[in-house]
Amino acid sequence: MTDEVSRRRFLWGVGGASAVFGAAALAHAVAPVGPFSLKAPRARAGSPQDLPVNKSARQAGVAELALDPGWMLRLQSGYSTIALAPADLEAMPQRTEVLPIACVEGWTADAVWTGVRLRDLLALVDAPEAATIRFRSLQQRGAFRATTMPPEFARDPLTLVALRLNGERLDLDHGSPARVIAPGRPGVLQTKWLASIEVL
Repeated sequence: MTDEVSRRRFLWGVGGASAVFGAAALAHAVAPVGPFSLKAPRARAGSPQDLPVNKSARQAGVAELALDPGWMLRLQSGYSTIALAPADLEAMPQRTEVLPIACVEGWTADAVWTGVRLRDLLALVDAPEAATIRFRSLQQRGAFRATTMPPEFARDPLTLVALRLNGERLDLDHGSPARVIAPGRPGVLQTKWLASIEVL
């Protein structure tokens, strides 16, 4: 093989690779969600409500509990407990915020979340401003079936108990009937399939 042929193949290879990366960058700029997205994983294409799912309700073993028409969110502070049905949560003032989910797997995806501000729920049980909050999921197993949130996140006006995602009621795989979404927290701490909120 001559030097001229080797040089030509090398240049063709560089040109081909540049074209592929250029096309991927263009696809991402035009449609940041999809199979060529550089911001979110390939799994985002076709995912419910255009947001990736790391663990489905079936994998978490919560589908039956999450679909129970008698589900209620329990707020507990000391000896006081309040139970809120979905209709109670919907009747409270709703907020809509654009917040990202940042996964420990290395991807980040923005979404539009609607729900009740966590601090409005905490006010129902007179939670102290400096209280740490514990969230319990309907999930019975796994390291993140219960998570805690320090007060600076709990009192942030952007932190929501979300009921809707991208304009639709939360999909089961995204945490229906209710989940936590807070700015600046890893996705694994954004508890899905909420069962209770406890003031510690």
